[in-house]
Amino acid sequence: MTKRTPEQRLLLEQIKQVAEGLAKTFTPFCEIVVHDLLDPSHAVLAIHNNLSGREVGHPATELGLARIKDAEFEQVIANYPNSFADGRQVKSTSIGIKDSEGRYIAALCMNIDLTVFQGFQGMLNQFVDIQTEAPAKETFDAAGADAIRARIDQFAASMATTPRALKAEDRRVLVKELKAAGLLELRRAMEIVAAHLGVSRASVYSYAK
Repeated sequence: MTKRTPEQRLLLEQIKQVAEGLAKTFTPFCEIVVHDLLDPSHAVLAIHNNLSGREVGHPATELGLARIKDAEFEQVIANYPNSFADGRQVKSTSIGIKDSEGRYIAALCMNIDLTVFQGFQGMLNQFVDIQTEAPAKETFDAAGADAIRARIDQFAASMATTPRALKAEDRRVLVKELKAAGLLELRRAMEIVAAHLGVSRASVYSYAK
């Protein structure tokens, strides 16, 4: 076994803890692997949510070997296409870990099985697919509702926030702008504004005074 410094041992142990936390967060869709690059022949130090069929003690991957050879190799490679041995499509991210001397000693890798999400996407696409036209135009939204929401979104964006995160004084300014623009005269305007801001209609009426 390769001799490790106290610093390297500590880093490896900390990376193992990070890997366990990530695995618990992203189970069961994301495989988390810790590679010990100080022992490339038995690099897989820990593996969680095992999707690839690998085991602890398996050798380093091509990325791991590249980092071992070149300390200047890219440290973070995010969202690159990959695949498991059975052909399943994977989105991977690999993060190289260096010690204080700038030497790669480990890699933390995340592999997301895309087939599950592709299945979800297919079902959602089928669910939202509209194939026929109604014999008469029908809408459940009040006329002008989109204009009101767009104006609110624009105002919130100018404040670098979201409509529901606006402060009370900002909501007051916004509602007065909506009133000045004539948007509060539209049918169900107060209800639409209240729903988009996440406040009561009574609050909107008070802002408009």
